[in-house]
Amino acid sequence: MDATGSGERDEAHQVPGLDEVEFEELVRAVLDRMHGALDQQARLQLLLDAVVAISADLSLDGVLSRIVAIATSLADARYAALGVLSAGRQRRLRTFVHHGISDDVAATIGDLPTGHGLLGLIIDRPEPLRLHDIAEHPSSYGFPPEHPPMRSFLGVPVRIRDRVFGNLYLTEKVGGGDFTAEDEEVVVALAAAAGVAIENARLYEEARTREEWGTATAGVVALLSNPKRGNDSMQTIADLACQVAGADVVWTVAGHDEDHVEVTAISGAQLSGADLTALSVADPMARLVLEKSEPASVEDVAELDGGGEVLQLPGLPDVGPLLAVPLNPSARAKGALTLAWRRSNEDRYYTVDTQLAASFAEQAALALQLGEARDDQRRLAVLEDRDRIGRDLHDLVIQRLFVVGLGLEGAARLTDRPEVAARVEQAVDDLDATIKDIRRAIFGLGSAEQSNDIQGEVTRLVERAASTLKFRPSLRFEGPVRSLISSDVTPDLLAVLAEALSNASRHAEATAVEVVLAAADLISLSVRDDGRGMGPDVVESGLANIRARAEQRGGTLTIESAPGAGTALFWSIPRG
Repeated sequence: MDATGSGERDEAHQVPGLDEVEFEELVRAVLDRMHGALDQQARLQLLLDAVVAISADLSLDGVLSRIVAIATSLADARYAALGVLSAGRQRRLRTFVHHGISDDVAATIGDLPTGHGLLGLIIDRPEPLRLHDIAEHPSSYGFPPEHPPMRSFLGVPVRIRDRVFGNLYLTEKVGGGDFTAEDEEVVVALAAAAGVAIENARLYEEARTREEWGTATAGVVALLSNPKRGNDSMQTIADLACQVAGADVVWTVAGHDEDHVEVTAISGAQLSGADLTALSVADPMARLVLEKSEPASVEDVAELDGGGEVLQLPGLPDVGPLLAVPLNPSARAKGALTLAWRRSNEDRYYTVDTQLAASFAEQAALALQLGEARDDQRRLAVLEDRDRIGRDLHDLVIQRLFVVGLGLEGAARLTDRPEVAARVEQAVDDLDATIKDIRRAIFGLGSAEQSNDIQGEVTRLVERAASTLKFRPSLRFEGPVRSLISSDVTPDLLAVLAEALSNASRHAEATAVEVVLAAADLISLSVRDDGRGMGPDVVESGLANIRARAEQRGGTLTIESAPGAGTALFWSIPRG
């Protein structure tokens, strides 16, 4: 009985110990759950605070920075990053915002990721991904030498409805463990809120872009409507469009039809005269706009048919997307405004609203046409006044000088003194020279004043010469004369052409005259006639002035002529 009683006492002594152990484990489990519930409640509160915080910022950069900072706190991650996808067809990362790595370390690492390897996997398959060790995944590219070590990984897509904006990446769980399912749930909820915030920020940026286009449109209209505007209106339009659209290169073309166009201004790139001439022919979008009078675009110019080869624009080998809108600079010419982006900056192309660009060009064209109408009215008034002066000089002054000259010639025959006759003959010669000067001045009155449309001014000058020559000279332009001939060269060029046509009219007795104005690395003007030519002893008077105008600009004057073989005048100066 003692033994039995002792055994019972031992068993009774052991049972309370076991119960005590089970009770402690139960208390510990309850406490763990309480702490877990408190942690979850704290996380939810932090998540709610995060939604309010990121929704309060309308700038995209500010939203992205807040999201990555909050994500590290919610998931107890040491590092976090948010990559925003590009709008282009490649769907790679165009923005990568990181948290936890200092700027010095980031600079040492080098270029930010663009969306390859493991990051690209989540881009291609937008769904959450948790990993124990990044290096063990087959899509991992590894890290650069200076990159901090990272093992655990959690990646979540940032989306709104069915559209994916980017991905949220977290690495290195604090404490060395793995990211849990609860971490994933919280980060997915944060990513959903982030998608809404990013969409709001993008809408805000679009509103600001519309405002910038509106400001640019109002500014260019006010500038072009100013009667004292300069001669670089097309350049102003190209510069403003390049700035607002974030384009790499912008140019304008103009012509009477799609087969005869030239580049009138270019912004964002320096091209040679030969490349500008070739660009006038090679621009596919501008020709389509001129033909259909509506905007046209292409995501990559290399996709167009280049005669069996990859199409490239002269002087712009890395240009990809193109957008062209109608820009009719005058009532007599059609035109287009072409915006181009490098392939590395194609995202900017997708953010440009075609209608905003078209409206900008339309308003600029209307301002140009109104200014052209005002200039035509002013020019007409000036020309009418010049015609009156010319008629008065011709009908009154020249006729009186003729009468005086005839009287002097008669008086010279009545005197017997040789010295008197010689003086009278000299006076008659002086009167004849004065009459020639007056006629030259009358011809010069027919040339228009300085204008930015050198092609139009040369055309009008040649047409006015037809009334004196009794036939119309042939006229040809080579190269983009409007864009390469600066306004300060225009007066000299028109003066040289006026003198050459005047000589052909007064001395050459020609039946045909050919005028060619070319613009490339040299600005050259040639005037040929089939008249009687010049002898070797001809005295240069007006030709000396032409030669002086060329030499002052570092150019040359060459004259090829022989009796009975006509005359060819070549006047050229360096461009710029």
